Amino acid sequence: MLTVKTEVDFSASHENLIVGLFDKPIKFDGGLTPLDERFDGHLNWLAKSGDISGKLKEISKIHSFGNSGAKKIWFVGLGREKEFTFDKLREALGRAFKALKATKQEEAALFLDSFLTGDLEAEDAAYAASEALALATYQFEGYKQKPNEPEKKLGSLTVYTGTQDEEAIRSALTVGYAYGQGTNSARTLVNTPGNLLKAADLAEYARDLGEKYGFETEILGLEEIKKLGMGALLAVNQGSEEPPRMIVLKYQGKEEWEDAIGLVGKGITFDTGGYSIKTKTGIVGMKSDMGGAAAVLGAMEIIGELKPEQNVIAVIPSTDNMISGKALKPDDVITSMSGKTIEVLNTDAEGRLVLADAMTYAKHHGASVLVDVATLTGGVITALGLHTTGAMTNNEALYEQVLEAAYEAGEQMWQLPIFERDLERVRGSKIADLNNSPGSEGHAVMGGAFVGEFAEGTPWVHLDIAGTATSSKASDLGPSGATGVMTRTLALFVERFEPLAK
Repeated sequence: MLTVKTEVDFSASHENLIVGLFDKPIKFDGGLTPLDERFDGHLNWLAKSGDISGKLKEISKIHSFGNSGAKKIWFVGLGREKEFTFDKLREALGRAFKALKATKQEEAALFLDSFLTGDLEAEDAAYAASEALALATYQFEGYKQKPNEPEKKLGSLTVYTGTQDEEAIRSALTVGYAYGQGTNSARTLVNTPGNLLKAADLAEYARDLGEKYGFETEILGLEEIKKLGMGALLAVNQGSEEPPRMIVLKYQGKEEWEDAIGLVGKGITFDTGGYSIKTKTGIVGMKSDMGGAAAVLGAMEIIGELKPEQNVIAVIPSTDNMISGKALKPDDVITSMSGKTIEVLNTDAEGRLVLADAMTYAKHHGASVLVDVATLTGGVITALGLHTTGAMTNNEALYEQVLEAAYEAGEQMWQLPIFERDLERVRGSKIADLNNSPGSEGHAVMGGAFVGEFAEGTPWVHLDIAGTATSSKASDLGPSGATGVMTRTLALFVERFEPLAK
């Protein structure tokens, strides 16, 4: 529960009060003067003695002993005021909320004005606070036997601010929390084991999302996929016991269906690599190969909550990639929905195959621009590491809009090139229009270039999240495991989208 109060009251009863402090020197002046007065100036003394710190992301906790209405005060170090940014605020608050969660706190108040600078407005700080609250306190429940006592969660936050624009602060809190919760939904999907999240389960999740937010929903089963000639998706699925799904969610935020944004997410619920089988260590964690689908569904949740004036078509091709007597083999030739034929040289390059049909189907539904998201290649990890999403495009104006959204979301990305020689390698099959794996050199580029062949003349951006979809380490904004990466970027991109010049 998020509450806004525009009269700052340090006598109000709370279990916890969160206050921001800038460093060098720490000052209890301005809005913090009444709080210091309640402690007879002892807060300044605690700061000078080092018991309260303003260093960036350092958390200092003191007990009030009745000097304020809050039993405990948590001071959040913000570093030097001149170096303070929105991202630093979000991360610092994330660390504070994680500290409260670790001590099983259920309720807190936050003095918003103590986090403001000349360049950071109250609405931005409120957005950062609620987004950080959702992200930092996320935890995948897992499947261990549960104790009888319910787990305590930080579920109530009261925001105090001297601003009189209560509605603007409340709106910012609502929006920030929606972005955080949508990301958490994506995290949960990625964290769910493959035996509990098959293509049919992912489709049912999407259907429920559609019913909740009034999206037009289309779920194609095996026979419908065959009838439409989606040969690339069928080829990946043919080794599986589980039938595939092509999942479509349509959100219309404008009167006319025009300038529709196509979001395409790879939904491989488990990837063995097929006959190009993964190693015993490389196969572990392949439940996360539907991270692109999760990001798209998380973004659609945010879109459903906030209802931007945009048109969006989300398309998710879903199956697992298994081995059997019927499975796709290296050297096979298949025909995609677009009519393009593909020589399969690597059955572990299956993501680009299912995306091929999904891209074509998104255009069939009228997408005027396309953004695909996929845990596509190990090559992007070799190129960019574990913290940067690889991006490729055929339209720089569209890419700039996605890049700006990623910057605002605090999600790093870097553009990889597509040169004519790269396209020649993808088109280099002697017996088909394309081959799905020209070799290991420039692997990430080859994967993206292949997907781009199915964008054809439609403006398109490709996001390879193989390195960023999961993390082995916790961060200030979440635990280890699934990150929900690109969920917020996609939603921000949709919210800010400006149709391209035709």
